[in-house]
Amino acid sequence: MKKIVLITGATSGIGKACAEKFAAAKNDIIITGRRNERLTALKKSLENEYGIAVLSLCFDVQDRQAVTAAFSNLPEQWKKIDILINNAGLALGRDHFEDADLNDWETMLNTNVHGLLYVSKAVVPFMIEQKKGHIINMGSVAGKEVYEKGNVYCGSKFAVDAITKAMRIDLLKNNIKVTGIHPGAVETEFSLVRFKGEAATAKSAYTGLTPLTADDIAETVFYCTSLPPHVCINDMVITCTQQAGTYYFHKTNEL
Repeated sequence: MKKIVLITGATSGIGKACAEKFAAAKNDIIITGRRNERLTALKKSLENEYGIAVLSLCFDVQDRQAVTAAFSNLPEQWKKIDILINNAGLALGRDHFEDADLNDWETMLNTNVHGLLYVSKAVVPFMIEQKKGHIINMGSVAGKEVYEKGNVYCGSKFAVDAITKAMRIDLLKNNIKVTGIHPGAVETEFSLVRFKGEAATAKSAYTGLTPLTADDIAETVFYCTSLPPHVCINDMVITCTQQAGTYYFHKTNEL
């Protein structure tokens, strides 16, 4: 049965891969992001290739008023949201605590934590009215184990883990599923953003590895949301075969 799937941070990486995966299954999609040109291009591509309806909403999840306005003015036919994928997030910098940039810290907390809360708070009433729904919160292995120079990024993802567990408990009475997905190394724009455009440094993060891809995570998200109504995967950690946690890697020279 066709569903309405809302994906934040849909203009690249895991968010875009999720949009393509759910569109291919003939679901209607709401895509959000900060880059309007990319949103427009993705909307056109999904509609043309899969014959589905796509609504694009351009806003920054850090902006509470923009989030509230977007969902307060949502067209009636788009309010029956079945699946929310809280994917928008980022890492900025990889510095020791004493050397880190406060602006980086604030951006990570405002995006990874506050943004997830703002969007979820706006969307949950639609799910409560339907007496069903599924929320996917994109965490990280960095929300399970702290590593050197991870400090506030790890803190933001630990918060996502805790919030996900709390949402699962609080929303039980409303028949709303909540799943935390915690990927390890995924080769997307993540490292390029983290290292602020330093392409060589970003690429070195995956040297000697066959990392996960955005499509791998999209497949996993799709699986979690495709299970019978009485089944909910609460928590899932996913790494490539050469990774175990945040700091155990087996890198080779052949790759």
